[in-house]
Amino acid sequence: MSQKVLIVIGAGPGISLATAKKFGENGATIAFIARRPSSLEAFGAELDHHGIENQGFIGDAASVSSLREALQKILTHYDSIDSILYNVSAATPGKPLELDPEDIARDFQANVLGALVAVQEVVPRMTNGSLLFTGGGLALNPYPDYASLAIGKAGLRNLVHSLYQQLQEHGHYVGIVTVKGFVKPGTFYDPKDIAEAFYTLYTNRDQVEFMFEEPK
Repeated sequence: MSQKVLIVIGAGPGISLATAKKFGENGATIAFIARRPSSLEAFGAELDHHGIENQGFIGDAASVSSLREALQKILTHYDSIDSILYNVSAATPGKPLELDPEDIARDFQANVLGALVAVQEVVPRMTNGSLLFTGGGLALNPYPDYASLAIGKAGLRNLVHSLYQQLQEHGHYVGIVTVKGFVKPGTFYDPKDIAEAFYTLYTNRDQVEFMFEEPK
């Protein structure tokens, strides 16, 4: 029986850690990527505490070369990959007319192009793989003070829906959890509940998008 490996890109507290724990508790090994050694250490220690096999790798989703290097190390370390969680959020605050185009471009690289790089690098090493992404309500209801993040989440949502259509014929599943609120433990948007939504998408494979939205 082959090893189930989940790659978490954007390792940190909150959604990434909760989802890694959920998958790990169900038999997955976690390979995770973060920019800072301190983030890798904290993430790995938490998984160790729960008895989940894991390995951390330094990488920056805002840099194509850095992300590719980290992913290639993971692909060298493991024979095959079962699933990916892309949970990256880069947000330069400011209204559209106030933002520096270079800031928007840098955020877009992390929010959208990094996701594409991850898919292009890892899909060839997957069989019936699952590719999961964290979306945001700003993709549907943009707010001017967070224009850069809204652009990124809209671009990511569009990319996910395109990937879903393309990769279906190759046996892969693509899904996005669109979180329409602020993530915080103890609230409706508790990361543990969002992790459950990701695991539901992963196991059922019956819809491309799950709208995580508090009832009105």
